Amino acid sequence: MTSAASTTAPVTAPGHEEAAQATPSLARRTLQVFTGNKLALTGVVLLVLLLLFSYLGPLLYDTEQTHTDLSQANLSPGTDGHLLGTTDLGYDMVGRLMVAGQTSLEIGLAAGLLATLFGTVYGAVSGYFGGWVDAAMMRITDAALAIPAMFLLVVVAAIITPTKGVLILIIAAVAWLSPARLVRGEALSLRNREYVQAMRMMGGGGARAVFKHIVPNAIGTVIVNCTFQIADAILYVSYLAFLGLSIPPPSADWGSMLSAGITYTQNGYWWLIFPPGIAIVLVVAAFNFIGDGLRDAFEVRLRK
Repeated sequence: MTSAASTTAPVTAPGHEEAAQATPSLARRTLQVFTGNKLALTGVVLLVLLLLFSYLGPLLYDTEQTHTDLSQANLSPGTDGHLLGTTDLGYDMVGRLMVAGQTSLEIGLAAGLLATLFGTVYGAVSGYFGGWVDAAMMRITDAALAIPAMFLLVVVAAIITPTKGVLILIIAAVAWLSPARLVRGEALSLRNREYVQAMRMMGGGGARAVFKHIVPNAIGTVIVNCTFQIADAILYVSYLAFLGLSIPPPSADWGSMLSAGITYTQNGYWWLIFPPGIAIVLVVAAFNFIGDGLRDAFEVRLRK
C-alpha cells in the first residue's frame, strides 16, 4: 500500500501563481504606457531618423565640408546635383545639415546629461540632509535662478572662444538648476520613508542614503527631466549660434546655418533658412514628445 505522504502533491498558495503571471512587471507596465503614447513613439522615430541622418548619412552621401568653393555658392536646389542647393560658402546643403546635426546633437546630449547628473546629486544631497545645509544650498540655487540664463551664456561665450567642450560646460552650468530643485523636492519626501529610516538605524551614512535610496527612487523624475534638459540645451546652442557665438568654421551647427541663412532673406534663398530651422524644430519636438511619454509612463495613476 502506497503511503499518503508519498502521493501528496506540493501545495501552493491559491492564486499566487496566477497573480504572478497576470501582474506585469514594473518595467513592462511602464513600457506599455510609453508605447501606448503615439506622440512619444513619434518622438522616438523622429530622433532615430535624425541620428541616422546625421551620423550614417555622411557615409552614404559624401560631400566636401572643409574647403569653401565660392563658385558654387547659393546654388538653388537641384543645381549641379545638389539636392537642397548650396550654402553661401559653396557647401552642399544636405551634407552641411548632416555635419551641423552632429554638433548640435552632441552638445545638446552632453550638456543635458551633465546638467541632469550634477543637478540630481546636488538636489538629493540638499533634500536629504535638510536644515542649514538645505537652506544654504537652495539659496545658491535661487541666486543663480535670479540671473537670466541667456545673459550668462552670452557673457561667458563672448569672453571664452566657443568650442564644443566649452559650450557643453557653459550650457550645463546654467541648466542644472531645474533638476536640482525637482530632485530636492523628491528627496524631502523620500528621506522620511521607512527603508531610509531603517538604513539609518543600521548605521548607514548620508552617501549611502543619497546614492542607494534617494536617487534610485527619484529616477523617474530624473529621466523625464533629462529629456527636457537635452531639448533646452539644443535650443541654447541655436540661440548662441544665432547671436554669432557658435563654434568657429569649418565646424557648424543648425543654429549657425540658420543665422547665416537669415542674411539672404531678401534674396529669396529659402533653402538656406527652412532646412536648418525645420531640423531644430523636429529634434526639440522629438525630445519633448519622448519626455511627455516618459512622464506618463512613470506616473503610477496612468499605468494600466
